[in-house]
Amino acid sequence: MTYQKTTTGNSVISESEYAISASNISVKFAHTTVLDNVSINLKPGEVTALLGPNGAGKSTLLKVLSGEIKTQANIHYFGHSRDTWTPSKLAMHLGLVSQHSTLSFPFLASEVVELGAIPLKLPNRDIKALAKHYLNTVDMLPLASRAYPSLSGGEKQRIHFARVLSQLHHAKRQAILMLDEPTSALDLAHQHQTLTLARELATQRNAAVVIVLHDLNLAAQYSDRIVVLNKQRIVADGSPQEAITRQMISDVYGYDSIITKHPTKGFPLVLSQ
Repeated sequence: MTYQKTTTGNSVISESEYAISASNISVKFAHTTVLDNVSINLKPGEVTALLGPNGAGKSTLLKVLSGEIKTQANIHYFGHSRDTWTPSKLAMHLGLVSQHSTLSFPFLASEVVELGAIPLKLPNRDIKALAKHYLNTVDMLPLASRAYPSLSGGEKQRIHFARVLSQLHHAKRQAILMLDEPTSALDLAHQHQTLTLARELATQRNAAVVIVLHDLNLAAQYSDRIVVLNKQRIVADGSPQEAITRQMISDVYGYDSIITKHPTKGFPLVLSQ
């Protein structure tokens, strides 16, 4: 069953007008189907939140769209097949902040951010200036000289966000930002800061932003479009008002909720019964 399925982001427009166009995505791990024939188009200038219960395939879909997981799916970036993008060129246009980082080498926090600027081929002085700018942007400049492994989980998330912002610095109006549960380890203020920065990247630089989230209220506040996955398929796709309904939450999450409106901004708020 599909709940409030709309054509948001999938209207009949030229493929070249999409930041990402992907069709027929199927993924199996051993004998378990994780994604079953999923298709999705993402527009520049739009923030899309991927929602769904644990195991619905959200992170896997993000990894397929980024190229981290290879499949037989037909995927295009800005109208060009993924196969035509060299790794160095794609790195300047697509940035992914993964849910977990395996980086254990004792880089300084500033050095991790500088890694993001490597594809830009800038002089070392400019790379350091760029890293300083984005460290300040994510509120991490005071910890720039700390060893990365000594940082908290939330601080590491913010460092990697700064790294990806550096990576996309020269993408101009062809940028794709992918964030996998970027608020999971953050305090309240930095949750909103991170999503505000992602929102600004879409609004001011026309970036396509796709974010995996578990918090429906954060998704409703910062997203233009919400895509809900359940049982390996997309079951809802639309604006926050269209996608976030009591029926969807009951059927997908097995949770009885109350839907109201934010008193000043109007986006839907999910409350417990």
